[in-house]
Amino acid sequence: MRLVLSLSEDPAVTAVERAVMEFRSARPVVIDGTNGSALALGIEDLDDAMAEQIEAIAGGHAHLVLPPARLRRLGLVRDAAGSVALPTVDKQRIEALALKMDGRIDAPVRPATSIDEEALELARLSLVLPAVIVVPLTAGIEVDPSLVRVSGAAIRNHRQAKTLDLRIVSRAPVPLEGAPSSEFVVFRGGEGMRDQVAIIVGSPDFSKPVTVRLHSACLTGDLFGSLKCDCGDQLRETVRFMAQNQGGILLYLDQEGRGNGIANKIRAYKLQSQGYDTYDADEVLGFDADQRRFEFAAVMLQKLGVSSVRLLTNNPEKIETLKKAGLDVVSDHRVLGRPTAENVSYLASKRDRAGHYIDIEGLLAASAKD
Repeated sequence: MRLVLSLSEDPAVTAVERAVMEFRSARPVVIDGTNGSALALGIEDLDDAMAEQIEAIAGGHAHLVLPPARLRRLGLVRDAAGSVALPTVDKQRIEALALKMDGRIDAPVRPATSIDEEALELARLSLVLPAVIVVPLTAGIEVDPSLVRVSGAAIRNHRQAKTLDLRIVSRAPVPLEGAPSSEFVVFRGGEGMRDQVAIIVGSPDFSKPVTVRLHSACLTGDLFGSLKCDCGDQLRETVRFMAQNQGGILLYLDQEGRGNGIANKIRAYKLQSQGYDTYDADEVLGFDADQRRFEFAAVMLQKLGVSSVRLLTNNPEKIETLKKAGLDVVSDHRVLGRPTAENVSYLASKRDRAGHYIDIEGLLAASAKD
């Protein structure tokens, strides 16, 4: 008997989700592009045994794909990804090119192909380091059926497809300190099928502009009170303000480390302890200034019945994204945390390099009075 009924609502989306799991498990996948196919493998957890297997398959034709941020750190002025030939799959050389602070380009860099770009996007979706070994597959080669195959087009379209896939899976009242009348609404979908949470504080009137904050998860700051950022202060101040001012909605978004994931965030923290600022640390790892997306936050609000908002944010990108999504942003207001010796340079970097609306001098003056 042969099962012919597809149990996937969208096989292309399902294939990407399976490929994400493979990448996070340090296993290779096959990407089928418009001009051929290739084997792709993230460089995280690359060991000597896997390097030998990839070299045997590649026959000298493998290459390492690096994003523009990492290429800049290697001494090249680039706005697009590029690839470096790997005549041998040398683990130490790959780590130097992809990760080491003192790494330098040691071979010509070719422009990335479309399949190279798709491999990098798969790495980003998987929240692993954005550096990928790619091996073009010659026509007629037999591919082991245990390998997950995914089309490059499906990878490119995945973010947009999953933005529209968000759905409410559970909701319940959850009294909070200072905001006893609160409800948690859990959405599932989006990238990686991660759960996103809308916290409805009080009883906001959805027929009028609703006070809203988009808050990206910060394990270190929100939960443990890290002094390196202002996230925990912003989170608690938002809930307090909403509880005292006709309620509102806080969207708690699973986008740790500006969308890089907790493992890469901690890697960046290690670099920061060695003198890099928050954006330079991310660039060393190959990330752009901000990997986050906020389109799905707009979808969450729309599914809750919100069309007009008063936005609590310091980030101009959040304002513009909600406007482009069709929401009426009637006003935007600042949410400021306490300046500390550990976070003042971080706040300055967000202001100077990402255009966040942060009056550091005013914060320091207010803190001195306290």
